[in-house]
Amino acid sequence: MTLPTPRNDASAVELAADIAGRTDAYFNRTRAIVQRFGDKTVTYAIFLRRPVISAPRLMLEWLGTVAELRGTRFEVDEVYPEGSWVGAGEPLVYITGSFTLLSDLETIALQKVGPACVAAHNAYQMALMLPEVAFLAMDARHCAGAEMQEMMAYAASVGSEAARREGARGFVGNANDATAHWFGAPSGQAPRGRGTMPHSLIGYAGSTLRAAEMFHETFPDEPLTALVDYFGREITDGLAVCRRFPELAAAGRLGLRLDTHGGRFLEGLDPAESYAVLERHAPGAIRRYRSETELRFLVGTGVSAAAIWRMRETLDAAGFPAVRIVASSGFGVDKCRVMADAKAPIDVVGTGSFIPDLWHETYATADIVDYDGNPMVKVGREFLLRRNGARRKAAPG
Repeated sequence: MTLPTPRNDASAVELAADIAGRTDAYFNRTRAIVQRFGDKTVTYAIFLRRPVISAPRLMLEWLGTVAELRGTRFEVDEVYPEGSWVGAGEPLVYITGSFTLLSDLETIALQKVGPACVAAHNAYQMALMLPEVAFLAMDARHCAGAEMQEMMAYAASVGSEAARREGARGFVGNANDATAHWFGAPSGQAPRGRGTMPHSLIGYAGSTLRAAEMFHETFPDEPLTALVDYFGREITDGLAVCRRFPELAAAGRLGLRLDTHGGRFLEGLDPAESYAVLERHAPGAIRRYRSETELRFLVGTGVSAAAIWRMRETLDAAGFPAVRIVASSGFGVDKCRVMADAKAPIDVVGTGSFIPDLWHETYATADIVDYDGNPMVKVGREFLLRRNGARRKAAPG
């Protein structure tokens, strides 16, 4: 087989150096051996060992770029299209092409697919558990650089879209401009990050109310979400902001963000009062057996279900039923499940907790399942062999 001539430009040289430097040595050596003894057309099956939502786009786009710069084409069979639920061990995608031109791509390709699929599954579960709640992706601060930031935002958008097809609101935006394109934008507007204020602005302003005033004076046309836990006076400072901006409050353009840390209760709560709050609003949630973690989410310190219910009943009693409650602080899959069980009156959740907790679960694996048209795979992986009638299409490049 005569290999195609790669494009000899700066992009190809830079990409080749990046692949050679980042891939595992035995793949680089395999490529050299195959170049010496003769190429074959091979098919890789890529899979994960746990259920996921298929999120292969970043990997496939990268493979398309490599194929173009190497002057070849890779054929792709997306067994499970983007956004599909995939069972443990099921091949997500088959990649077919020259063994010489594919053998050194495995390391980087797997990096680009496994974490995205697990994060998409997490985002999907979170959105389905709280279908009436809008989510904001606040993952960037927890990402290890720009590539992971892009991957996690993409994953949240894929999982969210899968949940939206089942009736959930899902992720409606994120916290920074660089990855906002994954979540769309109103017609005629460029995608952009969302958010009002961090704790540092409140410290700078000297009070929660003054920080809200500064924000509104600077961005008068933007909805206002005040962060109310800085001084430990979520109720007092929250009501002060509502009274200062009654028009915004009445129009539903004012929100209060609860981000109380796990070392203290929301203002006015303690264990006994937290139980009393849920007894009024969701008694069933506290009458069943609960693990220690579930109890903390329900009636413990931090942003608990009891804290959210207390804020809601306080706002309603004060005449501010349209003020939104934005909840943040550790809203992963388990916490969303408990909040749903307690029917917590949340309007928006800000979270980056769809980022996988157990990183070993994100490890994708690839095995060659076909050499020059002959099905073959190592013993124990026969489940990866291509099924009859599998479709095939060409990747870009």
